Amino acid sequence: MYTKKKCVAMLLAGGQGSRLYALTKNVAKPAVPYGGKYRLIDFPLSNCTNSGIDTVGVLTQYQPLVLNEYIGNGQPWDLDKMNGGVHVLPPYETQAGASWYEGTANAIYQNMRFIERYDPKYVIVLGGDHIYKMDYSKMVDFHIANDADCTISVIDVPRAEASRFGIMICDEQNQVTDFVEKPKEPKSTLASMGIYVFSWDKLKKYLIENENEANAKREKGEPWSKDFGKDIITSMLRDKQRLFAYEFEGYWKDVGTLDSLWEANMDLLSPSVPLDLYDPSWKIYSRNNNMPPQYIGDNANIENSMISEGSEIDGTVDFSIVFSGVTVEEGATVNYSIAMPGAVIESGAVVEYAIVGSDSVIKSGAHIGASPETIENRDDWGIAVVGHNVVVSENKVVEPKQIIGESI
Repeated sequence: MYTKKKCVAMLLAGGQGSRLYALTKNVAKPAVPYGGKYRLIDFPLSNCTNSGIDTVGVLTQYQPLVLNEYIGNGQPWDLDKMNGGVHVLPPYETQAGASWYEGTANAIYQNMRFIERYDPKYVIVLGGDHIYKMDYSKMVDFHIANDADCTISVIDVPRAEASRFGIMICDEQNQVTDFVEKPKEPKSTLASMGIYVFSWDKLKKYLIENENEANAKREKGEPWSKDFGKDIITSMLRDKQRLFAYEFEGYWKDVGTLDSLWEANMDLLSPSVPLDLYDPSWKIYSRNNNMPPQYIGDNANIENSMISEGSEIDGTVDFSIVFSGVTVEEGATVNYSIAMPGAVIESGAVVEYAIVGSDSVIKSGAHIGASPETIENRDDWGIAVVGHNVVVSENKVVEPKQIIGESI
């Protein structure tokens, strides 16, 4: 017997994040470290808790080990509930056979029984890899007030960037009249954030329809897909269902690339960026190792940086994010960079405009990355990346834009 819930959240966390290359080789994208002590999935999980949503299904698939271990019983996010709480939902086998999740809509379809246990009126579908703070309960209230079948969270983006997103065209009442995926000539600048509130009875109907239609096309050898934007939203618009756009105002970052991950971390050091991790009324919770306080040595020189617990700093750190358990030895330099948990920067090594993965070692004299001012052709410059558990040998050079996934 399960307690009926007004709203159940389904968090899509099975993505590979292929454009993050070395950082997602053995880790699902939502488990990528961020901001000195967090992982990307902390944001939607914390938003759920702060919004009063206490039943969350986390749908995992690609390299789930670290993510499953990190979520655990949900205690850091106050989601270790007797009735509800957080549930990790991997693909599974039934009498009809087994299959991987075949798209965002299929992932929810395969877990309809989980949703039905709580008999919710509304289902909120979330991505696990965006950085933002949002009160989902206000979006649900907006959905109810408009008697909507589906509400899509949108953000106003610069017109020059609109072709990168799914774009919503709306009337004066914010009702969606059209949806175009990555248009070459966008008619609107309202980009879908991949956050949806559905009335469960309607979502269930369209999930079943899409599953049946896609399977029939596959049997005929025709192109098929099981995707929210491409299939569910499009079908609902075709059937004249009530779709509304909920405009979000605030900081939102899609960290789909290495550059955007680096930028999102650097944003935390900028006073003009409206993402306040220190706001006690909307905390971002995380699972942290119990480590001693950071140690700042006599030779340390630190400016405008975040230094997490367990770190030992005796070198120079400027405009950088240093995660827990990082060592920066005397004579080492870290500028405009991210050092993920357990990284070691040895004496004489230089890391600038770079990302160093967890438990990696940058040996003495090695040079990772370069300042854009030192590169003659700006197109040749980019963030240098060293993956997780990589050793960069003494005096080795990792050039801008270079991505190292194995020890060199």
